[in-house]
Amino acid sequence: MISRYKPSPGSTMSLAFCGNENNSVAYNVDGGVLNNGCFLDALNVVPHVFLLFITFPILFIGWGSQSSKVHIHHSTWLHFPGHNLRWLLTFVLLFILVCEIAEGIVSDGFSQSLHLHLYMPAGLAFMAGITSIIYYHNIETSNFPKLLLALLIYWVLAFIMKTIKFAKYTEHGIGPRQLRYCITGLLVLLYGLLLAVEINVILGRRYMCFADPTEVKPPEDLQDLGVRFLQPFVNLLSKATYWWMNTFITSAHRRPIDLKVIGKLPIAMRALTNYMKLRKAFEEQKKPQGTAPQGPKLIWQALRKAFGRPLILSITFRFLADLLGFAGPLCISGIVHHISKDNRTIQQPMTLLGIYFISTKEFLENAYVLAVLLFFALLLQRTFLQASYYVAIETGINLRGAIQTKIYNKIMRLCTSNMSMGELTVAQICNLVAIDTNQLVWFFFLCPNLWAMPVQIIVGVILLYYLLGISALIGATVIAVLAPVQYFVATKLSQTQKSTLEYSSERLKKTNELLRGIKLLKLYAWEHIFCDSVEETRGKELTSLQAFALYTSISIFMNAAIPIAAVLTTFVVHVHISEDADLSPAVAFASLSLFHILVTPLFLLSSVVRSTVKALVSVQKLSEFFSSDEIGDEQETRAMLTSGSSNHNQNRYQAVPLKVVNRKRPPRDEWNNYSSQRDREGDRPSQDMDQDTCIKITSGYFTWTDGPPTLSNVDIKIPFGKLTMIVGQVGCGKSSLLLATLGEMQKVSGTVTWNSFPNLESQGDESPTDRDAAGDGDIRKRGAVAYASQKPWLLNATLVENITFEMPMIKPRYKAVIEACSLQPDIDILPQGDQTEIGERGIILSGGQKQRISVARALYQQTNLVFLDDPFSALDIHLSDHLMQDGILKLLREEKRTVVLVTHKLQYLPHADWIIAMKDGTIQTEGTLKDIQNSEPELFEQWKTLMHRQDQEFEKETVAASMTDLERKNLRRAMYSREAVRTEEDDEEESVESDDDDNLSQVMRQRATIPWRSCGTYLSSAGLLLLTLLLLSQLLKHSLMVAIDYWLAHWTSHVIAAKIEATARNCTVVQDCGFSHSWYLSVFSVLCCLGIVLCLATSVAVEWTGLKVAKELHHNLLNKIILAPMRLFETTPLGSILNRFSTDTNTIDQHIPTTLECLARSTLLCVSALGVISYVTPVFLIALLPLAVACYFIQKYFRVASRDLQQLEDSTQLPLLSHFSETVEGLTTIRALRYEPRFRQRLLQFTDANNIASLFLTAANRWLEVRMEYVGACVVLVAAVASITNSLYNQLSTGLVGLGLTYALMVSNYMNWMVRNLADMEVQLGSVKRINGLLKTEPENYEGLLTVSQVPDGWPREGEIKIQNLSVRYDTTLKPVLKNVNAHINPGQKVGICGRTGSGKSSFSLAFFRMVDMFEGRIVIDDIDIAKLPLQTLRSRLSIILQDPILFSGTIRFNLDPEMKATDEMLWEALDIAQLKPVVKSLPGGLDATVTEGGENFSQGQRQLFCLARAFVRKSSILIMDEATASIDMATESILQKVVMTAFADRTVVTIAHRVHTILNADLVIVMKRGIILEYDRPEALLDKEDSVFTSFVRADK
Repeated sequence: MISRYKPSPGSTMSLAFCGNENNSVAYNVDGGVLNNGCFLDALNVVPHVFLLFITFPILFIGWGSQSSKVHIHHSTWLHFPGHNLRWLLTFVLLFILVCEIAEGIVSDGFSQSLHLHLYMPAGLAFMAGITSIIYYHNIETSNFPKLLLALLIYWVLAFIMKTIKFAKYTEHGIGPRQLRYCITGLLVLLYGLLLAVEINVILGRRYMCFADPTEVKPPEDLQDLGVRFLQPFVNLLSKATYWWMNTFITSAHRRPIDLKVIGKLPIAMRALTNYMKLRKAFEEQKKPQGTAPQGPKLIWQALRKAFGRPLILSITFRFLADLLGFAGPLCISGIVHHISKDNRTIQQPMTLLGIYFISTKEFLENAYVLAVLLFFALLLQRTFLQASYYVAIETGINLRGAIQTKIYNKIMRLCTSNMSMGELTVAQICNLVAIDTNQLVWFFFLCPNLWAMPVQIIVGVILLYYLLGISALIGATVIAVLAPVQYFVATKLSQTQKSTLEYSSERLKKTNELLRGIKLLKLYAWEHIFCDSVEETRGKELTSLQAFALYTSISIFMNAAIPIAAVLTTFVVHVHISEDADLSPAVAFASLSLFHILVTPLFLLSSVVRSTVKALVSVQKLSEFFSSDEIGDEQETRAMLTSGSSNHNQNRYQAVPLKVVNRKRPPRDEWNNYSSQRDREGDRPSQDMDQDTCIKITSGYFTWTDGPPTLSNVDIKIPFGKLTMIVGQVGCGKSSLLLATLGEMQKVSGTVTWNSFPNLESQGDESPTDRDAAGDGDIRKRGAVAYASQKPWLLNATLVENITFEMPMIKPRYKAVIEACSLQPDIDILPQGDQTEIGERGIILSGGQKQRISVARALYQQTNLVFLDDPFSALDIHLSDHLMQDGILKLLREEKRTVVLVTHKLQYLPHADWIIAMKDGTIQTEGTLKDIQNSEPELFEQWKTLMHRQDQEFEKETVAASMTDLERKNLRRAMYSREAVRTEEDDEEESVESDDDDNLSQVMRQRATIPWRSCGTYLSSAGLLLLTLLLLSQLLKHSLMVAIDYWLAHWTSHVIAAKIEATARNCTVVQDCGFSHSWYLSVFSVLCCLGIVLCLATSVAVEWTGLKVAKELHHNLLNKIILAPMRLFETTPLGSILNRFSTDTNTIDQHIPTTLECLARSTLLCVSALGVISYVTPVFLIALLPLAVACYFIQKYFRVASRDLQQLEDSTQLPLLSHFSETVEGLTTIRALRYEPRFRQRLLQFTDANNIASLFLTAANRWLEVRMEYVGACVVLVAAVASITNSLYNQLSTGLVGLGLTYALMVSNYMNWMVRNLADMEVQLGSVKRINGLLKTEPENYEGLLTVSQVPDGWPREGEIKIQNLSVRYDTTLKPVLKNVNAHINPGQKVGICGRTGSGKSSFSLAFFRMVDMFEGRIVIDDIDIAKLPLQTLRSRLSIILQDPILFSGTIRFNLDPEMKATDEMLWEALDIAQLKPVVKSLPGGLDATVTEGGENFSQGQRQLFCLARAFVRKSSILIMDEATASIDMATESILQKVVMTAFADRTVVTIAHRVHTILNADLVIVMKRGIILEYDRPEALLDKEDSVFTSFVRADK
C-alpha cells in the first residue's frame, strides 16, 4: 500500500476529473450524490457549458452578418439600465474566478494525481464570464434586448448551482478559515447581483413579460455623426483603457489630424452648456440676500457647485490608486520572504467531503500567487490613476470653456473708458483668457493630489514602521525636513519665472518695435542702436534665467538625492540601534520601494502648493475683472432696479436673466434672448420728439473718467435721413460726441433720445436671426448703427468677411460699396483677391487701405444710421473726394440713411444738410450752412478761406498719381514675393520643398521620425566641453545608482547566509559568529554619498547646457535678422518672425533643458532596470522581445498623433485669443451694430474647437500611459515568475530576487515618462528647427570697398548726384523696376519725381540707400560711387522721410536722435521748423516727454511732423521725401512746403510726389513711366509744351 502511495511523480500523473488515487473517497457516493465534493464541482460545470453552447452560434452569426458597412460608426449606441454596474460586477467576478483557479491549483499541488475538478469548473466559469460580457456588449450595440434571455437563464442556473455547493459546505462544517468556502460565498453573492441587474433590464426596457416594450433612442450627440469624441458613450472597459482611441491614433499615421478628423464636442462638454451650469451656480449663490459671499469666495463656491462632483470622483479614483500602489512593496516583501524561508516543508491540507482544502494563509504564502496578485494590483492601480487624471482634466477643460464664455460676456458689457484710461489693457484681458483660465485647469488637475498626498504619506510611514521599527521614522523625518526646502525652492522658482517673464515681455516689445520699424532703422542706419537695446534687455533676462536654472537644478537634484539620503540614514540607524538587526532582503527591498513611493507625493507637494497659490491669484484677478464697470445705460437701469442695495456689485449679474437651456433651440437664439431682454430695460424712446429728428441730446454732460466732463452742455439734434457734419479743431471732442451718442461714455446728466423711426429698408434681405439681432427697433433704446471709428478696426479674416461683416452677401451692393471706396485696385493686387486674409496675422495693409475697408463695412451694413468718424484722415484728396461723391452723397443718400460725418475737410461743408461746429468740448453752433453764415459770420469767413485754399489744391490735384497708388505699390511689392516664398511654419516644410510637393508618403514618413538634426543643432550650440560633461555625469550617476542597490542585495543576502550559519553553529547572536555589518555599511555609505554628489553634478550640467544654448541661439538669431535684407520682412509675415523671438525662444530658454533632463533620466533608468533584471534572470530577455516590439509600436503611433494634437491645440488657441483681443479693440463698433450675439456665437465655436483639441490630447496621453503601464505590469509579472522559479530550482540568492523585483516595479513607472518626454522633446525641437531655418538667411552686404576712415568726414558736402545707366531690381529672381536711368542733379536743386503707380518712383529713392539690388550702372554722390561705401556710412549720411510715420516708444529726444549726438538747441530748432515746438513745449518734460508704443499719443499728422523733424536733426545735404505730407491737414502742409524750401535752401531735396501741385515750384521735374525717365526738365518748360505728360497730369483734374 505504502509503496504505491508514493509513486514516482511521472507514473500516475494521468488526468482524471476527480483524481485517481486508489483509496480515494472521490468517487464515494454513499452519503448521497450531493455530499460528494467532486460531484458538486461537476454540477457547477453545467451552466457554463450551457452559456458557451448557446451564445457562440449567435455571436458568430451576428458577427458574420454584420458586414463592416452596416456597423454603426459608434461602437456604443446606447447603454441598457445598469450598464456600469454590470461591467463592474463582471470584473469582480472574473478576478474571484482567477483566485478560485489559483486556489485549486495550489491545493492540488499537495496531492499525487491531478484533480481537475478543483480548477476546471472555475476555468470554464472564467470563459463563460468573458463570453457573457462580450455577448452583452454586442446585444447592446445592436440594441436587440430580446437576446438577453440567454444570459438571464445562465445567471439563474449559476446562482442555483453555487448556492447548493455553498449550502453543502456549510452543512459539513467547512468554515471561513478555508479559502474555498469564502470564494464560493462571494460567487453566490455575485451571481445573485448579476441576476438582479438582468431583471432590472427587463423592468427598464420591458422587452419581455410586458405588452409594450419601451422605445429607446441613443443620445442625441451620437445621432449627429460629427461627434467623434466617444469617451462619454463607450462601455466601461473601453472607457478605462481608451480602446476607442485605437483607430483614431493609428490613423494619424496615414493622414494628419485636423479639426475635421476630431469632429465636434459632445453636448455636455460644449462651452455653452458649461457656461449655463456655471451661471446657474452663480445665481444660486446670489439668492439669499445679505449672506451672499463676495469676490473670489463667490467664484470658488460657484465653481464648487458647478464642477465639484466629477472632482470628487477623481479624488476617489486617486485614493484607490494610491492604496493599491502599496501592494508593490508588500508583495515584494512577501515573495522574497517566502523564497528565503529555509524550511520549505509543507503541511498536508485538510480533506473534507473527499477533496482538499487549504487555508487563506497558506494560499497567500505561495510566491507565485503573490506574483499574480501583484500583477492584478498594478493593472488596477494604473487604470484608476489614469481615470483620476482624465476626469480631473476633463472637468478642468469644461470649466475653462465656461469661464472663457463668462469673461467674454463681461467684455461685451465693459465700459470703454476702462480701456482708454489704461485701467484694463487688451494684454490684461488676453492674459485672463490665456493664462489665468489655464491656471485653473492646472489646479483642477493637481487638486486630487491635495487630498491623496496626506493619505499616501501616512500609510507609507506606517508600513515602513511595521517593516523597520523606529529607524523608519528617522528616514521619514529626513524626507519631511527636506520637504520645506523643496517648497522654498519651488516658490523661488516661480518668482524667478515671473521676473524672467517681465524681462522677456519687455524684450518682445522692443523686438516688435524693431521689426515694425525695420525699414526706417535700415534707412537711417540705426539697427545697431536698437539691436543693442534688445541685447541689453536680453542680458537682464538671462541673469534671471540663470537664477531660474540654478533653482531648477536644485529641485532636480533634491528629487534624485532625497530617496538616497533617506535610505542611507534609515539603514545606518537600523543597523546601529538593534544589535540583532533583521536586515533580510525582504525588509530591505520592500522599504526601498516604499521610500520611492514616499518621495513622489513630497516632490509633487511643491508644485501642488504653487499651483494652488496661482489659482487663488487667478481667481482674485477674475473677480476684480468681473466687478469692473459696465456701460452706462445698464448702470442707470440697475440703479432703478436695486434701490435697496448700496453698491451695484451684488447685482452685476442682474443684467443677464437666468434661463434654463432649451436643447431644441439653436444657441444663437439663447444669446438674443438675453440681450433683447436686457436692452428692454432701457428707457423707452419718448414720443414727444418731432418726427424728422433722429437723435436729440438735451443739456448733456458726458465724461470718460470721474474727472470734469469731457463734453459739457451738449444740445444737438440730428435730422432724420440727412447728412450731418461735425467739424472743429483737433481734440475738441468730435469723436467723443459720437461715442456719447452711442452710449459708450458715462452720462453725468442730460438725456439722449433716439426716435423710434420706422425701419426704412426692406427687411426681406435679412435672415430671421438677423432680425432678432437687429430688429426690435421700436422697443430698443436705439437701433443698430453702422459705425466706422477713427482708428480702423479689422478682423483677422478675409477682406470680404471684413466688409460684409456677418451680413448675407449681396453681389451688386458689394460691388457698389467696393467701387465707392475705390478698393478694386487694391483687391487686384492682393494674392488671393478679396479672399486674402487681412488683420494682425494676415497681410499688412497701409493705414489708408485699412480706413477704406472700415468705411466700406459701414456702408455695406443695412442700418438706418451711419456714423463715420473722420473717414478721410488717411486718404488723399482724390480718394476722399471719390468717397464723398460716390459713397456718402450717392450710396447713402439714395437709401435715405441718416449719416453723421466727423471731418476736417471743410470743402465738403456745402454738401451738408446740417452742421454741428464744436469747440473745446462744447457745441459752438449748429444749423445749416446758411444759418451759420447769418449767425456766426466770423466763423463762416474763417471756413471760407480754408475752403478756398482746399479747393485750389483740389484743382491742382490729379487723378493719376494719388497717394493710394503708393500704398498699393508697397503692397504689391510685398505681394509678388509671397507667392515665391512659402511662409508656412509646418514642421515638414524642409522635406516637402526638397521633394515634389505631392509626395504624401514621404511627408508621412517624415512625420514619423524624430528630428535628430535639430537635436544635433541644439546640443552642438553648447560646445564640446559641456557635452562630454553632460554625458559622463549622467552615465556615472546611473551606474552608481545600480551599484548602490546591487550592494544592498549583496549585503542582505550575506545577512541571511550568516543567520543560517549561526543556527547551524548555535550562536545566540549573529555577531558572535564573526559576522559584522560595519564593512558592508561603510561601502554602502560611500556609494550613497558619491551618488548624491553626482546627482548634483548632472542637474547642474543639464541646466548649464540649456543656458548656454539659449544665449547662443538668441544672439545669433537677433544679429541675423537685424542684418537681413528688406526682402525677408516683405515676404515673411511679421507675426511669424516675432514668434521665433517669443514662443520659440521661450521654449528653448525654459522648457527644453528640463525635458532633456527628464528624458535622459527616464531612459537611463529604464535601460539600467532592464539590464539588472536580465542579469538576475536571463530568461527574462526572451519575454522582453515581444514587449519591446509592443512598446515600439505604441510610442511610434502615439508620437505622431500627439504632435498633431499638440499643434492643433496651439493653432486653435490662436484664433480664440485673437477673437478676444479683436473684440476688445472693436467693442464700440460691435456694440454700435448690436452684433454682440453673433460675436458670442463665434466665441463659442472657437472655444469648442480649442477644447475638443485639448480633450483629444488628454485622451491620447491617457491612451499611451494606460498601454505603457500594462506593458510595465507584464514586465513585473514575467520578472517575478522567472526569478521565483530561478530561486526555487537554481538557488539564486534572495537578495538578487528582491533587487530584480524592485527594478521591475521601477520600469513600469518610468516607461511612459520616457515616451511622453520623447513626444514633448519632438514638439519642442520644432522651435530649434524653425529658428535654424531663419538663421540660414543671407545678410545684406555691409562691407564696402572703402573703409570708414577713407570716407571724407563731411561727405556729402555739396549734394551733387550723378545717376549713370542705373538698373535696379528687388531680387535676383525678379524683373528690373528701373531700366538704364540717367540723371544729373546739381547741388542744392529741388527735384520732383512723379509718375503713375508702379513707375518706379519709390524704387528710385530706395536706390540711394542700396536697399534694392543695383545690378547695373552706378550712383555717384560728390564723386564717390555709393556702391564702394560701407552701408552703415552711406545710410548715416543721407536723410529720408517715409510716407508711413513711424515713432518708437521712449522719449521725444530718443525719437529725434537715438544716437544722442545733437544738442538741445538743434532739437528745438528742428521741432520749430516742423511746427511742433508749441506742442512739445506744452508736454510735461518737454524733449523728455514720453512717446507711447507706435506714437499712439500723437495724431497721425503730428507723427508725420516728428518724422520731418527727425530728418532735419540730421543735417545731411541730401534729403529725400517720399510722399511725406500725406496725413497732414492743408494749412500745416502749405507751411511745411515753404519751410522745406527755406530751411533746405542750400541742400539737395528729392521729392517723390503723388500730388503734382507739391512739386510745381521745384527746380527740376522728372516724369517716370515703367522704370524709365519720360521727361526731364524744369516744370515751367514742361507746362509750356502742350503735349507733355506732366501737363496732362496737372490738367487731369481741372
